[in-house]
Amino acid sequence: MTWLTNKSPLIDWQHGIVTFPEQAQIASEEEADPNPLADLPEQYHKFAKVFGEEEFKTLLPHREYNISIDLLPDAKLSPGPIYGMTDSESKVLKQHIDKELATGKICPSTSSASAPVMFVKKADGSLRLVVDYWKLNDITYKNVYPLPRQDNLMAKLRNAKLFTKLDLCWGYNNLRIKEGDEWKTAFRTKYGLFEYLAMPFGLTNTPAAFQPFMNNLFRDLIDVTVVIYLDNILIFSEDPKDHPTHVRQVLSQLMMNQLFCKLSKCHFHVTTVDYLGIVISPAGFSMDQKKIEAVTLWPQPKTVKQFHCTTTPQPYQEGNILDMEYTGKEAFQELKSLVTQSPVLIHSNPDLPFYLETDTSGVAMGAILSQQGEDNHLHPVAYMSKSFSGAKANYNTHDKELLAIIKALEEWQIFLEATVKPIQVFTDHRNLEYWVQARTFNWRHAWWRIFLSNFNFEIHYCPGKQSGKPNALSRHSDYKDEPQKPEIMLPSETKEDPSLEPIIQFLTEDADNAPPSIQKAYKDYDWEEDLLWYRGKLVVPDLEVLKEQLLREFHDSPLAGHPGQQRTLKLLNWNYWWPGMKSLAKEWVECCLVCQANQQAHAPVIALKP
Repeated sequence: MTWLTNKSPLIDWQHGIVTFPEQAQIASEEEADPNPLADLPEQYHKFAKVFGEEEFKTLLPHREYNISIDLLPDAKLSPGPIYGMTDSESKVLKQHIDKELATGKICPSTSSASAPVMFVKKADGSLRLVVDYWKLNDITYKNVYPLPRQDNLMAKLRNAKLFTKLDLCWGYNNLRIKEGDEWKTAFRTKYGLFEYLAMPFGLTNTPAAFQPFMNNLFRDLIDVTVVIYLDNILIFSEDPKDHPTHVRQVLSQLMMNQLFCKLSKCHFHVTTVDYLGIVISPAGFSMDQKKIEAVTLWPQPKTVKQFHCTTTPQPYQEGNILDMEYTGKEAFQELKSLVTQSPVLIHSNPDLPFYLETDTSGVAMGAILSQQGEDNHLHPVAYMSKSFSGAKANYNTHDKELLAIIKALEEWQIFLEATVKPIQVFTDHRNLEYWVQARTFNWRHAWWRIFLSNFNFEIHYCPGKQSGKPNALSRHSDYKDEPQKPEIMLPSETKEDPSLEPIIQFLTEDADNAPPSIQKAYKDYDWEEDLLWYRGKLVVPDLEVLKEQLLREFHDSPLAGHPGQQRTLKLLNWNYWWPGMKSLAKEWVECCLVCQANQQAHAPVIALKP
């Protein structure tokens, strides 16, 4: 019965049911190639070590380009919380810590500061541990080392005939933390306090630290036979006969410096290659078409309402079918052409601030990236329009608006990553102004926050009526829109709750001079980021619709799985609190029709015979 011991199932002897505990696997930082040399051209087999997934087993040496973490004057780091985890997550956490200790990437710490950790799910269902360095990043000096400009990179490739693309493994882990700064990366877990020795994902300044390292490593080859953007290497040759020599030069440098590549993401000796989202070939680039396809693919309007989404409102009766004659069709095509050509569409300038406008409808998102032109007016640099597919179509309005920002930053990452001047982001969803300081979020938000750590941006609220340009891109006439669901403005609702007014007044005015009885009564409350906290948990205002929304999230939703009273209360209690939460959760579970339907009569529990 060895298998029974290994699997440790839960056995219900009364009903003859065997349940196996939840299994979870941690996501490997790079998935292993079953045959690492299968796609490697034979002439490069002497560099097989560069593509061996077994090579990254020990901590790399200190280099000249270690990342330093310089804090702003008078900035202080404090210990972060320990987030609750399921049993399966705890098991994976321990496996991760043991693995990172074995490779030397982390070590035990005695730091006075720490960041919280959590898990996010990858597409394959495995778990990836992430450290929330948001507060550390907020008080860190920003490194303004320039990243390569897209136009400069492309200019070197105009006469190239053959390409090889390489993708480095383990990215930022290839650099070390500067000696003396390791304590600032400490993270806190139920298994102890640890700090990073290798540069982790999620720190600000990581792109600005990694790019000079790569530039120095290939300084004799850059713009001659190689262009590099962070860990993306593109080798090019004007004469195909010279290409093998150029590839060997790069692979030799990588091997000498203990840098490794993911073979499945590499492409050798190709005439067409997708580099940084731009298709490159001897015939030219497709970058201009990619930037404007959100407009050029705009469908012809068939009703007045659809026409209003494309242009300014016209004096037609709403709902009438628009009879667009041949001349009208020509005019519509001409309109699309005009807004995608110079002087309307301009090239990006990294010395000027970027303006990013986003908007979503029920089924799609739109975004426009703009900069100030020579005429002192804003001109578009690029357009984006995407529909929500799969699970994203079920996101609430808040997450859809946030996803639009994330997707826009991904789409134009080469323009927007590590900018000197903050990107001015405009959205018609006011709650996003507060989201960047939020202390409670789900795994999806955690992953987005880490992605955003590489961008210098400020979010501003812009009412929907003033955001017509991205609004149009998110409302194609061939998209079937859905009605908006009402959203709750938590900061304003908190301030308007009469029961919370005395507490907020005490915390925001003169708490030190309040009577001792008041100080004692409110000692467990804090006022931060326009939100009220009780013992580190977000206080929910006395609003029935909000409480019901939380109960549906932590009990009724498919992810929650209709747990019992204690489990439902525990899930709520991790991050939220309101008076009477226990009794309300108990009543909610007792009245749940799904739980009642699934409830079975149980025989009395009796001891099992030995």
